[in-house]
Amino acid sequence: MTASLNLAEKQKRLSVTDLLADTDLSPRDLSLIFELTERVKASPQAYAQALRGKQLALIFEKPSLRTRVTFEVGMTSMSGFAVYLGHEKPRLGEREAVRDIARNLERWVDGVVARTFLHESVVELANNASIPIVNALTDLFHPCQALADFYTLREKFGMLAGLKLAFVGYGYNVCHSLMITGA
Repeated sequence: MTASLNLAEKQKRLSVTDLLADTDLSPRDLSLIFELTERVKASPQAYAQALRGKQLALIFEKPSLRTRVTFEVGMTSMSGFAVYLGHEKPRLGEREAVRDIARNLERWVDGVVARTFLHESVVELANNASIPIVNALTDLFHPCQALADFYTLREKFGMLAGLKLAFVGYGYNVCHSLMITGA
């Protein structure tokens, strides 16, 4: 019985450890993320200790209200802790090499959420760290925004298949992420 439960739990894991671009997630990964989101939203107290003892570094080269607060509140509500590292000046990699930042952070925290100007910065963080790296916005992608948007659509309409979306705005990071996740 225990072995089958372990196998079932292993089958519920994502196929990736980093979320750098929307192309990292398979349709199965999206389904697992949305199922977990649904469970947490329905019963937040059941997950109140889920991140106990976990530390998350938030590297933000760009200012943010929603992204920063949601990650900090999410960590806190699950008994984890977020450390905010504003890097408006100098930018990531200007004073210390990105690879050195990644190697130091992996010793101190359990994951990194990065909001950077250059997509290459999150890629370099991921290539040099053994902990999960999450892209919270770069010049090319905004996968967390696309996940939130598609979850909201799924919640509102009950499904995603067959929905038609229109995007009004600049054809950059959010647009890229919505198109890729939508496909």
